[in-house]
Amino acid sequence: MKSSDVTELEKEMFEQDGFLIVKNLFSNEEMDFLKEHFMGIHAAGPIPGHFQPVSEEDSEGDMLKRYPRILHPHKFDQVSMKYMLDLRVFTVLRRLLGEEALAAQSMFYFKPPGGKGQALHQDNFYLKVEPGTCIAAWTAVDASNEENGGLFIVPNTQRSELQCPHEANPSVSFTREEVDIPVGLSPVPISLESGDVLFFNGNVIHGSYPNCSKGRFRRSFICHYTGVSSTKIGDYYQPLYKQDGTPVTTIAANQSAGPCGTDYK
Repeated sequence: MKSSDVTELEKEMFEQDGFLIVKNLFSNEEMDFLKEHFMGIHAAGPIPGHFQPVSEEDSEGDMLKRYPRILHPHKFDQVSMKYMLDLRVFTVLRRLLGEEALAAQSMFYFKPPGGKGQALHQDNFYLKVEPGTCIAAWTAVDASNEENGGLFIVPNTQRSELQCPHEANPSVSFTREEVDIPVGLSPVPISLESGDVLFFNGNVIHGSYPNCSKGRFRRSFICHYTGVSSTKIGDYYQPLYKQDGTPVTTIAANQSAGPCGTDYK
């Protein structure tokens, strides 16, 4: 297992490119446990406000309706809270942020074969962290590449302004918003092994491919964080948590409508 210490060179790479892959931050055994744990949650059925799968008959052929993402599992599941607050992740975040981190959100994606991708977007459009931005910790529970719906990132967009999205193509994206790639920049595919964690700036433009594999899930555990100096965040993400699990309620709800003049979560 890799140390969670971030070298000066790795920090420079993060600041230059907007993202950093930390290899083997979690063990194969930990990822196998998460797979089994979340497949168990799926088998147990809906959780109001967090997880609403439908039957094969009602899915109309959309695999992500049968295996939708789980939103904020840390609010009902102690395993999710434990992994969201993992000290190894917070150690990396402290180095990248230059201050202590606060946890704001958790999600679990199943992304089975046939699952749609997610159009290009910027995370802080939704989290609305001020000042500054949020940071994602994207843990590959399964190995992830272009074939089974891995991520692609547009390097050097961490200093880009938040865009007002346009309508995404619903045939390939399960979300409705999409942003444009700045002139002169290009997306790059991100390949990860199970247990790798991709950290990226909340303004970085990124998305994911459809899962075109024959039988490979692309399960991932994704959390968002911000630094202790932040003063605002979207109300949906309250409360935030310190690494020791202490809730933080002193960060105000951001009432800004953002670049679109409308309110998105």
